[in-house]
Amino acid sequence: MKRRYIKYTAVSLLGMSSVFVSCKKSFLQLNPKGEFSESSYYSTPDQAFAGLVAAYDPLLTETGGIDQTYTDVRGPLNAASDDCYAGGGGSSDTPDWQLWNDYQLTSAAGPQNGYWPINFLGVTRTNIILSKIAGVPGLSAALATRYTAEAEFLRAHYYFDLERLFKNVPLILTPLASATDIYNQPQAKPADVYAQIEKDLTAAIPNLPQTVVTAESGRVTQGAAIALLGKVYLYEQKYTQAAQEFAIINGTPGGTTPGFGYALQTSFPAIFSPDNKFNSESIFEINFTPGQAYTWNNWDAFKGSVYSEQVGPRNFSDAIYAGGWGQNPVTQQLHDAFVTPYDGSGVKDPRYGYTILNMDSLAALEKTTYQASYQNTGFFALKYIGLTKYLSTQGTNILNFPNDYIEIRLADTYLMEAEALIQGGGDASRAAALINAVRHRVGLAPVAATLANIKAERRLELATEGHRWFDLVRWGDAPTVLGFKGFKAGTNELLPIPLTDLSATKLVQNPGYAN
Repeated sequence: MKRRYIKYTAVSLLGMSSVFVSCKKSFLQLNPKGEFSESSYYSTPDQAFAGLVAAYDPLLTETGGIDQTYTDVRGPLNAASDDCYAGGGGSSDTPDWQLWNDYQLTSAAGPQNGYWPINFLGVTRTNIILSKIAGVPGLSAALATRYTAEAEFLRAHYYFDLERLFKNVPLILTPLASATDIYNQPQAKPADVYAQIEKDLTAAIPNLPQTVVTAESGRVTQGAAIALLGKVYLYEQKYTQAAQEFAIINGTPGGTTPGFGYALQTSFPAIFSPDNKFNSESIFEINFTPGQAYTWNNWDAFKGSVYSEQVGPRNFSDAIYAGGWGQNPVTQQLHDAFVTPYDGSGVKDPRYGYTILNMDSLAALEKTTYQASYQNTGFFALKYIGLTKYLSTQGTNILNFPNDYIEIRLADTYLMEAEALIQGGGDASRAAALINAVRHRVGLAPVAATLANIKAERRLELATEGHRWFDLVRWGDAPTVLGFKGFKAGTNELLPIPLTDLSATKLVQNPGYAN
């Protein structure tokens, strides 16, 4: 795999609140070239929109952070779970992923060096836009209201990820006055951060559009904010409130949601096809595009899906699969969960062939070979593998796949509502209708709406989509399920706070990690 490392020159990401970078990821330099001073910006509606776009931009980050390596949210999270290994070219390939895979994280090394600064970059940019929007000359009241709601959603999204990954984080709601202020930011109580997340989402929901036109695909809608609020409540174990929010999104299980138009896709593989972006099942989707024709010279600014190249089999290509770097090979455990499913039917789950590529079988069929990656199992994460027909004709083709990441989709909210109902003593018949609508879509027989079945169904339906590690941690199942990887209870439920941000600040390291 090709990688580049750029010298880390910033004191801390939190010190970047005094500058504005339009759609750049040069936030690791205190004075990046081509940036605008915040004080002289936001003087036209176009600049206000550019600021909003910049607030969205960290969602697409696949490279960057403190150590300038690969940071796509799915890769490290999949490596940390029992769905996948880190894989790649060897034990030192993409070391942040390897460290989380083996639970050998330190405060100096690990995926926290991507997740912490990138999410705080998002917080910084949303704080700036929220502080400036009311004073932008010529910006209509309607647009100011919508931009504010989008920024509130984004700040809630960034803080939700920070809470789930680190728990003990500073709560910063306004731009910092000076770079020296970064040294005086205390960690907030997690309950206070969650209260702010709820406040932002509750404020945003009524001011967001129910739907957007095609040209605005990827922008936040009411449905995305309601679904995220339901998810926040679920993680807080506010089960009744979570179920209420999800019910607004889910409507009648198996039907079309009034007002939002959400519906389960008839075809399971069609959910993930680049030819079917922003489909009826998509609630919040991160859009990747090959249109900017990026090359290796655009490191830290890619807008195509690099992850699609990362998860393909090494040194292999045919008429269908474009090959890749052999990362996130699927574990035998996930393979077996599909082959011998939890429902006791003894019949391989039909989602298997659209979730896992059995490369050994394909190689034997085509009488060809592929290079076994590190931790190779022969199984690959098919939902995101780059296909030959989607290779870009512009720029460096392997860096510009068009595969989107649907971060929240309807089957996910069905299963989260079913869980909230069961955990909160709610309507068990509705919980059963929700889980079985997901199963019916792929031709599976109904099952009882038990917590164990909902957990198992989430694994199979959402495999390799980046949810599994969070689920295991919040259920308290991680020490048992991830013990084979070295997971340590009381420590590995959280990532360490990056060492660079501990120095000379008020931040205190998370339990189990040395400063």
